[in-house]
Amino acid sequence: MRVKAKKHLGQHFLKDASICQRIVGSIGFEGSSNVLEVGPGTGALTKWLLESDKIKELYLMEVDQESVEYLNITFPTLKENLLFDDFLRYDLDGFLAQESFNVIGNFPYNISSQILFRCLDFKDRIPEIVGMFQKEVAERIAEGPGKKKYGILSVFMQAYYDVEYLFTVDEDVFDPPPKVKSGVLRCVRNERKSLPCNEKLFKVVVKTAFNQRRKTLRNSLKSLLNGLELPENYSGERPEQCSVEDFITLTNLIETNKS
Repeated sequence: MRVKAKKHLGQHFLKDASICQRIVGSIGFEGSSNVLEVGPGTGALTKWLLESDKIKELYLMEVDQESVEYLNITFPTLKENLLFDDFLRYDLDGFLAQESFNVIGNFPYNISSQILFRCLDFKDRIPEIVGMFQKEVAERIAEGPGKKKYGILSVFMQAYYDVEYLFTVDEDVFDPPPKVKSGVLRCVRNERKSLPCNEKLFKVVVKTAFNQRRKTLRNSLKSLLNGLELPENYSGERPEQCSVEDFITLTNLIETNKS
């Protein structure tokens, strides 16, 4: 049985075994021995995940019915752990009886950012994420303050995870080959159980600032400041110059000014 890659699902199947081994070998298993592979496709990573003696439970989640049929035939021992569902909509509250689990995948480029936002919703149960992204997106997520690629997803991910860009993958190791290079990231949950600020407001502050990223903070955050004069070291800064800690400080200043 041959699975045809579907453009609307952003499918590009990995065909280089050494790359697959390298990705699977990047999992540190520091916070959990359970693994959920998102979008396994034809099982290029699955094969090597099954060979790992560090995994307690391996689950696969796939939205493509043809891939599910192929995976059921190829990996019959995983039939009970193969979920025909959409990770972005699946009810993870009851998954694995509230146990923690690591997320791994050659993520479809068109929803890779959404997958990370979904992981952030369950960050207290997902200690580690290892995944393949479009290279530009991977670089953006791992980028630090002061760089043009640094943005909303960089701040949100780095607020809760230590992000490491592992390696670049060329186009020719996929079938069909994408038009861009790929990058593999490893994200490990940091020690912050929560942010020392109003986390809902923190998200609003970060999004508001970057939605007008060419403006200084005194202008981009004007709608939230309610007349507050920002300290001099912040007022003339632009959002890409601010670290996670800076955004926490700004959130607390805005929150205090509200009360």
